Amino acid sequence: MRYRLICSLSFLCLAPLLACSAWAAHAYALWGEPKLPAGFTHFPYANPDAPKGGELRLVSNLRVSTFDKYNPFTIRGNAPAYLSELMFDTLLSASLDEPATGYGLLAEDVAVAPDGLSATFRLRRAARFHDGKPVLAQDVKYSFDTLVGPYTSPAYKTLMFEVAGVDVLDERTVRFRFKQPNRELPLTVGTLLPVFSRDWGKGKPFDQVVMEPPIASGPYRVGPVNFGKDITYVRDPQYWARDLPVRRGTGNFDRILVKIYKDNTARLEALKAGEFDLMRFFSAGDWARRVNGRKFDSGELVKGEFANSLPTGFQSYVLNTRRPFLQDVRVREALGLAFDFEWMSRQLFYGAYRRVNGIFGNTPCETRGEPSPQELALMEPYRQEIPAAAFGPMTVPPSTDPPSSLRANLRSAQELLRQAGWEVKGGVLRNAQGQAMELEYLDSGETRINTVASWMRNLAKLGITLRFRAVDYALYQQRLQKFDFDITTIAYQGTLNPGQELADLFGSRAADTEDSGNFPGVRSPAVDAMVGAIVGAKSQEGLLPACHALERIIAHGHYLIPQWYGATHRMAYNAWRLQRPDVVPPYSPGELWAIGTWWATPAAKP
Repeated sequence: MRYRLICSLSFLCLAPLLACSAWAAHAYALWGEPKLPAGFTHFPYANPDAPKGGELRLVSNLRVSTFDKYNPFTIRGNAPAYLSELMFDTLLSASLDEPATGYGLLAEDVAVAPDGLSATFRLRRAARFHDGKPVLAQDVKYSFDTLVGPYTSPAYKTLMFEVAGVDVLDERTVRFRFKQPNRELPLTVGTLLPVFSRDWGKGKPFDQVVMEPPIASGPYRVGPVNFGKDITYVRDPQYWARDLPVRRGTGNFDRILVKIYKDNTARLEALKAGEFDLMRFFSAGDWARRVNGRKFDSGELVKGEFANSLPTGFQSYVLNTRRPFLQDVRVREALGLAFDFEWMSRQLFYGAYRRVNGIFGNTPCETRGEPSPQELALMEPYRQEIPAAAFGPMTVPPSTDPPSSLRANLRSAQELLRQAGWEVKGGVLRNAQGQAMELEYLDSGETRINTVASWMRNLAKLGITLRFRAVDYALYQQRLQKFDFDITTIAYQGTLNPGQELADLFGSRAADTEDSGNFPGVRSPAVDAMVGAIVGAKSQEGLLPACHALERIIAHGHYLIPQWYGATHRMAYNAWRLQRPDVVPPYSPGELWAIGTWWATPAAKP
């Protein structure tokens, strides 16, 4: 859930500041004006004439074999795939072809106070929950208070940390108060706060609201369920927002069936057999060698690569600095020097991936070259706590392409380890206390060991033992929540609008908060200050130096060993059963674009 939240931040919105009495804002744009004017009829990437009906058959995108709750917001248990996206409306709706902009959904208009300390939303009179009751200001307040309460994921508490409280001004008017002026906060509460009814699980502590289907206001409801096998979401034909511009041409399938398979091989074979209609691929090997067969030959199944302008994200090996062996930045850098991406690209990835560098790739915040005077001014007060290299050029991932080589990289790694007090004795790297450098790579069973094996071999040349430990997903999730690992892989989503979520990923408070997103355990006043500068930026000119400074500190701290990213969404789909709009939105989040805007071929049978 946390990563869906972070991913969603790419599409947030914020309007120019308005006076409290000015009720006219149909949209918020973080910088400048919204692209679509008031009175627009539909998003350009949606087909307003798309027919309703039919069924979309999907495979679960979760790494668990089933689900055990309908509440996606609590810590324990697993909710069904796509439930949050299909069932919950928010005050504002994001646009997939316009970054950092959103348009009114539950709220028909919004105003930000001149001092920037509050944002007021007025709800639409037509807004209704699935039980027919109106969506009122009290429900918005209840949703906020619940999600920042004691029974929910800490991701919401981090995102809403600077929200001082919520006031109900009248039946359909709600005001969010902020602890300090912050251009991001109105868009955070507007786009990321799912709204649900006060009657959902009424009378129970929220963590005991488990199997009661949500009372929400989105386009779909929970339908038939076969536990351990599948769940069906059914379209609400009376969905209150079906004719709003932000919803016209979306939510076109009568039923969305999500099937559950225990492993990737079963999913792939089920696709080839025609058991479902669409599957997104993350494995270059599968895409190049195994996505084939009779139905692909006939044209029934089609392979599509859809270009996008999304941030690259920063999928990485995460080094847990809570572990004593990983606390020295020189050791962490040495581990990265042993990672040979170029070999993996040739031998395993068919050239399909590019190397990640930094945390803001493919966004205006991406950092290159030497720091600017503005960046240096932000970092200078923390010079003693920041790696000296951060005041020089931005990192470039080590390469083994000529004139570089793995041999040279390993020699550099060996020298760094020597400086950190580690030497090879009897073929084993040991510290001054005689302890051997032995580390564990924790995996949920989804990673093929061959994507780690070459790194393990290279580390062995340095005298380092890296053991691959695959556990079931429930245990994996538990160990991540408690930060009980040495090294793992996290596929971090990028964002076009960095803000408060960075405190969850890298903030000192989050480092000691169980189930936070600070997996590497970063504890740095410098990082905290840079995140604060990002959150408090009042213009892009103020935002960019703070982003660059943060990216330099994280990159030169070597908390993460950058992996790879794909520049396209790879999806195989049933061309006989599905149709799609001509326009591919540049900020489309993978299969959610298909779920939201594609439609069933009229002749297709369930």
